[in-house]
Amino acid sequence: MKTSALFSLFAGAFLLAGCDSVPDTMREGLGVELPVHQRVYAADQKSTYAAALAALPQMGYHYERGGPAQGELEALSSISTGESMSSSEQFRLKAKFEPALDGGTQVTVKMTEIIQEDAEHDLGRATESPLEDTPLYEVFFRTIQQELAAPRK
Repeated sequence: MKTSALFSLFAGAFLLAGCDSVPDTMREGLGVELPVHQRVYAADQKSTYAAALAALPQMGYHYERGGPAQGELEALSSISTGESMSSSEQFRLKAKFEPALDGGTQVTVKMTEIIQEDAEHDLGRATESPLEDTPLYEVFFRTIQQELAAPRK
């Protein structure tokens, strides 16, 4: 009995290890269509990435990982108190930078909210949900555009 359960666990891990992209959220894993938030900028990928990187602190986010060569950027907001004093929340931003069909750079953004209901006792048990209709997308896109339009020093 223990051997079959152990075998099943390893088989599942092996199958998941071969996946190119594991879904970011359960909704994506179930095939539920999430709205796409994207914008095309008339600038090369490296300049657009630099503008997005400069936009992060203005929005209260800090850089986590990624790079212009990878075409990816991931950032997190500060942790703040949630709806109750014992809960906490944080926001994650993931952006992809790809060449647009008509030139320039296409930026695709996903934002999620990370909520931990009982931050005092349930460490590591947070839930992450996609943010679908938030003005944060427009703020990010507008700030990138402002950074691209700003005169270089």
